[in-house]
Amino acid sequence: MLLALPAIIDSGVIEIAREVYGSIGPAFYGLRTTIVTLLLMALLRIKRPEGLKGRSPKDLGRILGLDRAPEVKTLRRKLAQLACYGRAGEFGHALAERRVATRGHAMGFLYVDGHVRAYHGKRRIPKTHVARMRISMPATTDYWLNDAEGEPLFVVTTEANKGLVKMLPEVLGEVRSLVGDRRVTVVFDRGGWSPKLFKKLIGEGFDIITYRKGRRRRVAKSRFRLHQATIDGREVRYLLADQNVRLLKRKLRLRQITVLSPNGRQTQILTSRWDLSAIEIVYRMFERWRQENFFKYLREEYALDALVDYGVEPAEPARSVPNPKRKQLDAELHRARTHLQQLEAEFGLEALDNPESRRRTMRGFKIANSMLAKRIRGAMKQVATLENRRARVPARVPVQEVVEGDVIKLAVERKHLSNLLKMVAYQAEGDLLRILAPHYQRSEHEGRTLIQNALASPGDIAVTETELRVTLQPLSSPHRTHALAALCEQLNETKTRFPGSRLRLHFAVQREPSPSMAFPGPRPSKGGTSGTGVESV
Repeated sequence: MLLALPAIIDSGVIEIAREVYGSIGPAFYGLRTTIVTLLLMALLRIKRPEGLKGRSPKDLGRILGLDRAPEVKTLRRKLAQLACYGRAGEFGHALAERRVATRGHAMGFLYVDGHVRAYHGKRRIPKTHVARMRISMPATTDYWLNDAEGEPLFVVTTEANKGLVKMLPEVLGEVRSLVGDRRVTVVFDRGGWSPKLFKKLIGEGFDIITYRKGRRRRVAKSRFRLHQATIDGREVRYLLADQNVRLLKRKLRLRQITVLSPNGRQTQILTSRWDLSAIEIVYRMFERWRQENFFKYLREEYALDALVDYGVEPAEPARSVPNPKRKQLDAELHRARTHLQQLEAEFGLEALDNPESRRRTMRGFKIANSMLAKRIRGAMKQVATLENRRARVPARVPVQEVVEGDVIKLAVERKHLSNLLKMVAYQAEGDLLRILAPHYQRSEHEGRTLIQNALASPGDIAVTETELRVTLQPLSSPHRTHALAALCEQLNETKTRFPGSRLRLHFAVQREPSPSMAFPGPRPSKGGTSGTGVESV
């Protein structure tokens, strides 16, 4: 686990925590120890504080430079103490500033998307649609901002599951305070579709790339051309059609690039970038799946959806919500219209099967079906009555008129702080992966798995007057061990000091035993006996 310390210290999380929170009082486990403990727990896949019960406090304490690691109740108390300061937003902003300063080259394209955390408790909180479950249920939505390489930058928790259209101005306001006046292209999915919002964002100096939403005219196949290029070391090729479109009654001019799939499906992408090639626009749009993979990875490896705090806090009582009375009237009106359509269809079938020899005129037909016509007029009257009733009911009302008792929401601060620390742990993993990539051929597919195995591998610790020497055991194969040794050499060049001490970290990999040491005696023959005539076991 000590391999991650250079990346953690380089992120500035310890310094920033000291600047934002100051101190958490005189204690054996102070602010620095608490922050480092939570980060190393995340990297070690201890997903909740309760997971410490299955670990040796002495073994974890050695990683922290102490005789034992904090217990569950101690760590939860420290986390609650930090949450009481209410400075998670300030903490996240400072971390993002540090990240922009060190990785400014990856801030040209930023990806924004929301992650829905489903809630299974007994509290009554607002519902939202959980796409991966295909159901609407109580949940909380967090909006994440990732850079061009899929690395997270910061996270914002919404008030009552606001949509992407409402959250984009808030998120991009934070972005502008971080990156200054530099040009930024924001990439998002159809949830942020709003031509009015596009015009506003472009006026504020942002460029956009998003999917086109709604019904639109298909592009003729004759307009598609094959485009191919190498972007970020990857060879890509698409059938593309490039054209200009106008929205908002021709007041907003954008560029539309349509992608033709082998199955004939057309995917239309809108952008305000006129200077980029069409194939790069499509590549950047499709790279949005990096953010989806990021959410999946954090859910499975870091327990992103875990409920850290069971507490609640007051929510805004004047917030408008859909009126349940109008929803009930909508259901009644739908049933009434369906019943009317059934009666009208029955009346039409009667007209189709009308024997002209008996009823040659419409007057005769109406007399014969007077009861059915009466039922249709009654159904039409009921539909009109329900429409008038619904028109007098407001579509949205304050939430305090709907909810019985206090208006509440799940406590945000502790979860926000936990998300930020998991984000820093993920960033440290990514920094180690970038160092490892030149030395490991399959780093794109297996790099994070190798980093995880390296962080969990055993080793020896030796303390000298000036160094903390960490000697790791070899990994499962020679080429993985070679990559780990190269990682250790580059980490040694950083000359990182162990937090709270003057000891410089020095990493090395133990040499693998030679074949003569592994097999000191003669090898057994194919016949099952050794060279001395003794039967092999």
